[in-house]
Amino acid sequence: MKAVLTKEVGGPETLVVEEVAEPTAGKGEVVVKIAACAINYPDALIIRDMYQFKPERPFSPGGEISGTIESVGEGVTGWSVGDRVLAGVGNGGLREKMAVDANRLFKVPEGVGLVDASALLMTYGTNIHGLKDRGDIKEDDTVLVLGAAGGVGLAAVELAKAYGCRVVAAVSTEEKAEVARKAGADETVIYPRAPFDKDTSKKLASDFKAAVGPGGADIVYDIVGGDYSEPALRAIAWEGRFLVVGFPAGIAKMPLNLTLLKSCDIRGVFWGAFTAREPERNQKNIEELFDLWKAGKISPLISETYPIERAHEAIAKLENRSAIGKLVVTLD
Repeated sequence: MKAVLTKEVGGPETLVVEEVAEPTAGKGEVVVKIAACAINYPDALIIRDMYQFKPERPFSPGGEISGTIESVGEGVTGWSVGDRVLAGVGNGGLREKMAVDANRLFKVPEGVGLVDASALLMTYGTNIHGLKDRGDIKEDDTVLVLGAAGGVGLAAVELAKAYGCRVVAAVSTEEKAEVARKAGADETVIYPRAPFDKDTSKKLASDFKAAVGPGGADIVYDIVGGDYSEPALRAIAWEGRFLVVGFPAGIAKMPLNLTLLKSCDIRGVFWGAFTAREPERNQKNIEELFDLWKAGKISPLISETYPIERAHEAIAKLENRSAIGKLVVTLD
């Protein structure tokens, strides 16, 4: 079977597609015939040895898969050959088949396509955990989303609107602003490319404040980091929640005097660790996501699909921050 492999530390151009042995289902595992693997920012980090986890090479990137169960290992209950599933696997998903711990599986409801399902788990799972569990989101909150046109950002816009919030989407181009508005954003802010000098940072803070309104943003959902974080923090509300979700623009150095002046919190959002520590709460979150999907309140936007031979192109596009919505590699 075919697999995308990283054999050396480097960017997407270092990835290769090779034939590898087919997996077998061990105790507590199933083999999934993979239909689709959604691409996420950790895929760009993990092949450069910049992610929290560093698997032994060679390995396949790809942490979010959907497909059909092909075989069931010893001790597995509740799952059968032919079941349609999705799973968060950390890495290893960019291959045609994969042995997966049965505890990682979620059932794909009838009426939901496997390619569409592959785009749900990591982005929306991260966001429902971030907004609900870490952000204490409530109806009528004002939510400022940075990087609002990517897969995670659009999901955050949709979810915040589903919870009855006013959403300000911050993006880098008018094209992305239009996408965010279609996803439900009430206001948009177009920010320049970093790095920022002092005047540019001050101007962006002013733009954020004007967009969120005089009360400030109850939640700042920061997917970008770098020079964008401090201007957003300056637009936060009294006792607001600043959620650190990612930092493709770099790790911000925040002036902590602002947290005192606003009596606000800076909170980390690490969905991967949450799923391992609190699987039952995560299961309930995923079930809620499918209910919201069925109700038409969320709908993953897949802007492009790629064959396995072009998986490196998808990772490169995400890495250079030119992607809109989700990019998915199809394998079926």
